Amino acid sequence: MDGLETLRRIKKRLPDVPVVMLSGHGHARTIVEAMQLGASDFLRKPFEVEELELAFQKALENRALRQEVEELRGRAGKNRTELILSDEDDKMREVREVIEQVADTDITVLIRGESGTGKENVARTLHEQSDRSGKPFVKVNCAALPSELLESELFGFEKGAFTGAQKRKLGKFEYANKGTIFLDEIGEMSPALQAKLLQVLQDGEFSRLGGESDVMVDTRILAATNRNLEDAVQKGEFREDLYYRLNVVTIAMPPLRDRKGAVPLLADHFLRKFAEEYKKEPRQLSPETMEVLTSYHWPGNVREFENMIRRMIVLGSEQAVLQEIAQREAPEIDEVSSLLDLGALGAELANGNGVDLKQIAKKAARVAEKRVIAKVLQETRWNRKEAAERLKISYKALLYKMKENGLAESR
Repeated sequence: MDGLETLRRIKKRLPDVPVVMLSGHGHARTIVEAMQLGASDFLRKPFEVEELELAFQKALENRALRQEVEELRGRAGKNRTELILSDEDDKMREVREVIEQVADTDITVLIRGESGTGKENVARTLHEQSDRSGKPFVKVNCAALPSELLESELFGFEKGAFTGAQKRKLGKFEYANKGTIFLDEIGEMSPALQAKLLQVLQDGEFSRLGGESDVMVDTRILAATNRNLEDAVQKGEFREDLYYRLNVVTIAMPPLRDRKGAVPLLADHFLRKFAEEYKKEPRQLSPETMEVLTSYHWPGNVREFENMIRRMIVLGSEQAVLQEIAQREAPEIDEVSSLLDLGALGAELANGNGVDLKQIAKKAARVAEKRVIAKVLQETRWNRKEAAERLKISYKALLYKMKENGLAESR
């Protein structure tokens, strides 16, 4: 039995024990194979005692670091699970019951809800309470990449599959083997990719880009969307067969405005979390601040709430956040009347002065454009792709106009 076989058996029985390989054969292939099998370091004979001591120290430090990371992940997972499972709101109680029923199965779950409602937290809770909790949890945002890049990200590619493919690359599905893959914004996936995803759901296999053979995977699929998939199916934008494959069990996440009783619980959680993160003194919110937070409509849901509490902790003051909420809730000023100032225009005309009609029309059009874009974004729950389709402009044009009109940070 050679050294590599010994290493293989050690890592099989004691995977967490660091192993330093010593060998008189320093061939590159042997070193690579040893590292792939889990060796912490590889020393060639002859070596100095200091080299061996350094290798041991490095191996033990790496092991301690991994244990610390796992402990932090476990603590974060526990806090996340407690946050979801301790919410006594009726709608969240329904969410909790579904999680408890399906967490330890391999069934596909579709998580629906507005942006910022905590769909990813539900997905992670499902994973952490399943038999796959010790295996990888891999998240992929289907809206973050163009279709061509998303395909290679999900399914990988072989060497030479396209220009620049210098070596084989494994896809997210392979990294999630034996674990869970979370497909966020599934409604933004192109029809061609939807067909390939359907094959994975049906047969548990796929082919890499440029590959000739199928790759088998054992991966649980969780998906999330803020789109109305039923409408997307009717419009031909989402495959009906994939919809029924994904929609086996649905978890509907309610918006924060519909569960105001959760605000004190969330506030306490995020206050403790950020006080620890930024090394600040834990604090309690005043009754007046809590009343404002409870009555606010939270268009950005839990994500917006979390960022507000983060700001309170970092700034050490509640006033900045309260002022921002007050400004958001203030009645909208009639921008057109303010911009045109009809009284001033009348005075100009009475004095015999002219007015620039083209300039007035241009300003009025800009105000109207901003209002329409804001309204459509609200109606689509800030789904930019759907908003662009309703406005009959490209996705990039919408992003540009949002930035031009100061709407980029409204989410």
